[in-house]
Amino acid sequence: MSDIDASKLVIEPTTKPSEPRPNEDLVFGKYFSDHMLEIEWTEAEGWGVPKISGYHPLLLDPSTVVFHYAFELFEGMKAYRDKDNNIRTFRSDKNMARMNNSAARASMPTFDGEELMKCIDKLVLLDKKFVPFGAGYSLYLRPTMIGTTPTLGVHEPDRALLYVICSPVGPYYKTGFKPVSLEATDYAVRAWPGGVGGYKLGANYVSCIQPQTVAASKGHQQNLWLFGEEGYVTEVGAMNAMFVFKDENNKKELVTAPLDGTILPGVTRDSVLQLARARLPADEWTISERKFTIHEVAEKASKGQLVEAFGCGTAAIVSPINNIGFQDKQIPVPCGANGVIGDLTQTVADWIRKIQYGEEEFADWSRVAK
Repeated sequence: MSDIDASKLVIEPTTKPSEPRPNEDLVFGKYFSDHMLEIEWTEAEGWGVPKISGYHPLLLDPSTVVFHYAFELFEGMKAYRDKDNNIRTFRSDKNMARMNNSAARASMPTFDGEELMKCIDKLVLLDKKFVPFGAGYSLYLRPTMIGTTPTLGVHEPDRALLYVICSPVGPYYKTGFKPVSLEATDYAVRAWPGGVGGYKLGANYVSCIQPQTVAASKGHQQNLWLFGEEGYVTEVGAMNAMFVFKDENNKKELVTAPLDGTILPGVTRDSVLQLARARLPADEWTISERKFTIHEVAEKASKGQLVEAFGCGTAAIVSPINNIGFQDKQIPVPCGANGVIGDLTQTVADWIRKIQYGEEEFADWSRVAK
């Protein structure tokens, strides 16, 4: 059966082009570019001809399996405009690998990630005018795959659709970083061993909304997801969680939960860890992927050994944390000298931003669309 072949890409430019919104209007996921990429798959023929055409609704039978059994997965990535007016994507090979892992777990077809990226390159170049100018601005890319078999039978689909849509977005924090307060949530679970928490499936997100609403009613912006009677720290909202501790000798430890199947292997998470290992002094820092509990966080805070904490992900890069509500207690989290963002949080945000916009090169992480 055929795999995706970018050399066969068909481009049908829209007959109704639109103009980009001004930067000040950009709200995450609200506006979209003129075009989208679609590639159909069938069990009998494999991947069909890739096609870019005008942004349009999908026509699906009411019995389509995506509606009934959640045959759906997606990726989140961004395209950036550098100082030379090139369009770049950040570590797209990681997104392609993760999307294939998600597809395999969801009983949907896998594909050649490089061939899909060649098609995505053409899409972002066709819609280049929608890639905003300015630091913090980008074109958010949403590769998505859905099962399209029209049946109420519960089995793997014999048809699927892979499509990519694009949304111009501004900085996550338009007026500068804003630290968030978290509810340490132990009454609801985001993921569990043997489940699908390590895959980017839409079904992972819907169950998180109601607990987030509960957290908001208590004055928190997000959930800090705990697991088990031990209260293991897993993720924060839809982001990976990072904490900085220090010991009695002031040696610091950057710690995040290990990829044990319950943690999404975030591209930003991996980037933070790799950059920290490459750039932070080894005699001053330990970089750890290990299990730790909310009780350890509380104990470190009580001893003055909690230095800072942040969430990390594609949308915000980093999101500083200033408080954690756990049961009937509040755990204050330091946010640097300015009370807004910790030193390491700011540093890794700057490291990643410079690579994303082509200001610095690191390990071929930035791909120029051609």
